[in-house]
Order: sequence, then C-alpha cells, then structure tokens
Amino acid sequence: MTTPLFNDKVTAIFVSVDDFCLEFEQPIEQLLLSTPSDVKKRNRKAGLCDSEIISLLIAFHSGGFRNFKFFYTQYACVHLKNDFPGLVSYNRFIELSHRCAVAFMLFVHYCARGECTGISFIDSTPLRVCHNKRIKRNKTFKGIAAVGKSTMGWFYGFKLHLVINDKGEILSFYLSKANMDDRNIKAITTLTQ
Repeated sequence: MTTPLFNDKVTAIFVSVDDFCLEFEQPIEQLLLSTPSDVKKRNRKAGLCDSEIISLLIAFHSGGFRNFKFFYTQYACVHLKNDFPGLVSYNRFIELSHRCAVAFMLFVHYCARGECTGISFIDSTPLRVCHNKRIKRNKTFKGIAAVGKSTMGWFYGFKLHLVINDKGEILSFYLSKANMDDRNIKAITTLTQ
C-alpha cells in the first residue's frame, strides 16, 4: 500500500477536492453571520485545511485500509508527510473532520457519485440523537427527529439511507426521520433518480 501510484492517486483526489472547496467556500462565507468576538475563532488556522481533511478521508476509503486510525497514524503520517506538511495528531484530526462534513457531503453528491449499472443496493443505518431513557426530556432536534426501530432495537434520531451499485460506488444518500420504513418505495425511487 505504500506505492507511489497510491500517492499520485491521493494528489489527484486533493486537486479535485481543493477546486470544489474553493468554489464552495465563497457562497458560504457570504451567508455567515459575523460578530467581533466570532471573527477570531472562525478565521483561526488549523494544521489542515478542509480540502486536505476531505482528501485524507477519501484516500482512506479508496486505499483498502481496515480502520482509519491505522491509516492515519501508520500510513498518512509516515508516507504522506511531504504531501500534507501540516498533519496534526490523530485526535485533533477527528475533531477537525466534523467541521468539513457539509463540504464533504456535497463533494460526494456532486463530484464523486458512481454510475448506475442496473444493480443497486440500499441500506440504512441509525443516527441516534440521545439514549432511549432521555427521549422525553431531550430538546435537541425536537420536532425533527423521531423514534424508529432498527435491527439493534428502538432508537431516537434519524436514518442515513445509502444506495450503492455492484462496484461499491455511492449512487445516492438520504437522511430521513427514524420512523421511515426502509421498504418505502416512493422514497427509494426518489433516491435512485
């Protein structure tokens, strides 16, 4: 896995992600509310920019690694140090990865979806908002989240539906309330269109 060919692939991924992030950041910056106390926090530089974080996340998925911690500590920090000179610790990377979740989702949706081959698979995973004992007093996502059931039991939150082709490429994804049935044909047809 430490081939120069994979490093070239990571570089190609970074170029396309960086182009997307440059276009994505301009309209978002115009929508942000700015107060004098927030300006220092928002413009504070991290070790890695959003496009570098997204590139490393995509490289992990396309590299055949089993877990992200091994990929980051044993491969990226060792073999990709020259390509990403601002690499931070593993814990800090995990903290930073949350801030570019929207950009990552939009990049996958608009630039990295696979082609439908005629065979598609759909599955969902629960995104829990809180523990079941705290549902009645929970105020986060009140009115938006719902109670649903998965193979692991009841939960409160959302479902992430993912549609892939037979090559494992993402065709589409959808976030719904937890009480949406996975066999809902109307929702599935809108996902695959």
